[in-house]
Amino acid sequence: MVAAAFGFSVLVPLLGYLYLGWLYAAIFLVGYGGGFVLWLAAPQGASWESIRLPYWLTLSAFLFLHKTEENQTSFFEAVSARITGTPVPEVSVDMLLALLIIPVGAWLATPSLVWRGNAFGYYLAWTFFASMGLTELAHFIMPLLANEEYAYFPGMASVSVVAPLAWWGMWRLNVHPRRSR
Repeated sequence: MVAAAFGFSVLVPLLGYLYLGWLYAAIFLVGYGGGFVLWLAAPQGASWESIRLPYWLTLSAFLFLHKTEENQTSFFEAVSARITGTPVPEVSVDMLLALLIIPVGAWLATPSLVWRGNAFGYYLAWTFFASMGLTELAHFIMPLLANEEYAYFPGMASVSVVAPLAWWGMWRLNVHPRRSR
């Protein structure tokens, strides 16, 4: 199971590098590598019931608040123009599969896997919460990478909702024991 989790932790940043470049790969590595380390270090066995509310709230805030803000404020275009200097990649079926279906699909499998007590499910829960609670903080670093006066960067506002919800999820994963069946 550790090998599969490690492989997934490398796969997603590698796909990010192939489709979006070094910056996104580094950002993805924080969530997936960080989630992997936290999964190995933290006690296992929190019940699905103990993380259900933070999971659904974090996922909802990410999809409906954060992604909306990023789209409305042209996040990818801002990164391209102000930081990387590379064109925004064209959306392709391969890119959608690699960067949407694989990681988000895995996160959508998390409830079922954690409910069953599956170790890979706990790994996915850690990567989800680490991605939302740690990786999304990159929005606060983006103005520094842009070498501009520190100011709002697209996507920054909604991180103040998404990240604390994810921190709550990480706390619940860490301190709440498995329910007895």
